[in-house]
Amino acid sequence: MSYETKYIFATLPRTQRGQPLVLGGDPKGKNFLYTNGNSVIIRNIDNPAVADIYTEHSCPVNVAKYSPSGFYIASGDQSGKIRIWDTVNKEHILKNEFQPISGPIKDIAWSQDSQRLIVVGEGRERFGHVFMAETGTSVGEISGQSKSINSCDFRPTRPFRLITGSEDNTIAVFEGPPFKFKMTKQDHTRFVQAVRYSPTGNLFASAGFDGKVFIYDGVSSEIIGEVGSPAHQGGVYGVAWKPDGTQLLTASGDKTCKLWDVETRTMICEFNMGSTVDDQQVSCLWQGTNLLTVSLSGFINYLNVDDPTKPLKIIKGHNKPITVLALSPDRTSIYTGSHDGFITKWNAISGENDRIDGQGHGNQINGMKAADSYLYTAGIDDTLRVVDLETNVYIDSAALKLDSQPRGLDIHGNIVVVASVKQLTVIQDRKKVSTCSVNYEPSCISINQENGEVAVGSASDNKVYIYTLDGVKLSPKTELEHLGPVTDVAYSPDNKYLVACDANRKVILYSLPEYKFAHNREWGFHNARVNSVAWSPDSIMVASGSLDTTIIIWSVTNPAKHTIIKNAHPQSQITRLVWLDEETLISVGQDCNTKIWRIEKI
Repeated sequence: MSYETKYIFATLPRTQRGQPLVLGGDPKGKNFLYTNGNSVIIRNIDNPAVADIYTEHSCPVNVAKYSPSGFYIASGDQSGKIRIWDTVNKEHILKNEFQPISGPIKDIAWSQDSQRLIVVGEGRERFGHVFMAETGTSVGEISGQSKSINSCDFRPTRPFRLITGSEDNTIAVFEGPPFKFKMTKQDHTRFVQAVRYSPTGNLFASAGFDGKVFIYDGVSSEIIGEVGSPAHQGGVYGVAWKPDGTQLLTASGDKTCKLWDVETRTMICEFNMGSTVDDQQVSCLWQGTNLLTVSLSGFINYLNVDDPTKPLKIIKGHNKPITVLALSPDRTSIYTGSHDGFITKWNAISGENDRIDGQGHGNQINGMKAADSYLYTAGIDDTLRVVDLETNVYIDSAALKLDSQPRGLDIHGNIVVVASVKQLTVIQDRKKVSTCSVNYEPSCISINQENGEVAVGSASDNKVYIYTLDGVKLSPKTELEHLGPVTDVAYSPDNKYLVACDANRKVILYSLPEYKFAHNREWGFHNARVNSVAWSPDSIMVASGSLDTTIIIWSVTNPAKHTIIKNAHPQSQITRLVWLDEETLISVGQDCNTKIWRIEKI
């Protein structure tokens, strides 16, 4: 049986307040690059649902850049390692790995011939290095600045020059090759955050935390003038040149982006990006006709020069681990909820997305399920909240306080049952109608839609507890023993089976109504705790996702057969699974990605 990845709804960039983010652009203008955790994300500009993810770094990656030839990407991480890998093969074969500095890499630039690289950052012995991409041989020395370097660029034409911008408020200029320190420019009064040559190399621009942007001559490095006075009210995090060099885009912490005429150094238009802290702009990129910026929230904005009042589109999603996953009742929309309490609604086919508005949980969501025209969510703020699926907004008046922290929820008709620490709560028409105290720690819950039986997994005594729901009262029926804490339970859509998984790496299938082992084997091919199980709509296949980064598809009709999807989310545990239809599986993970898989029947 085979499988393939249909789509990846990729993670957003991981942003940090006060830190610029560097976007990389493909020289052909098709893709752009950014990083989150250990991953480098390559996304198609026209269709952001088309994404590729490189996960070979062993610690968080800070920056990635395409070579001017377009054949290679260089990515630099927290430890000072740089990996150069190919963009042509799906496997992204590693060409070289070097350790040019001994601390976090903050920026990378390639020479126009794709032969040389400069990397800068926070090394202990030095703040930057310039070397040959083929051999790692040094081609000069980056010196002359006394604090870590935030930004660097290569002049794209001869005579070659290098520029670096540092936290000692200076810009350093180097001539070469081999590159030697020539001078520093001291026009900024705060950290220099970005330095970039124009596409022809006749000018370069610098931007700093003092809100100022300066333009310099590309050969002599003499200052030509200041853009605006100052350009922004807050620190400037990024600058990007128009491909013909006539205009400059700047992105700032004052929540605006501005477009400047380079010759007159006057503003053409201003993009006001919002009023909250999350609307601070931490990066920008000019790719062909696309002007991209990144907000502190991680949202990627496509600016509209013809109408600066609102972006052409905004790519939303998650940049924190995803903890819950649900489908709309008609299965056209996917809902994902993350560790920071945000919920994103995705179109299951196109990947178009939007964020749920209103007063949410504000922190981790532990349970989520849709029924009729509502989405019910339970978070560790000890509340059950309700989203109106028509408007995509939380209904403020429907929030219900729970007695303890919820671990999961399920729905049966108009009844919601929430499994919380030491308690099961039955809710009808958004009111608590009964509670059932328990002496174990519930971890998950599932309801049999045919007869209302409720299965609750326990994290404290390795059991699955079965209850009957009699009207609105829960009464204990039976218990099932496991060898490890139970992590997930799910009744099959045809209500003939219950599947449960545990921290002892096992997936166990029970047949109903007597809750006996459905076959004489437990499914045990995972290498670590199994986090989630999900049924295909026809009740023929079960998918399980684990801490070991693997998804396994099991056959109910042929228990000896299974398909293993290794490294389904590389370097990341799988947190939730759900089937969209008989041959489409959705998985989410700690890596903040949502993946859509095509699965062939066993």
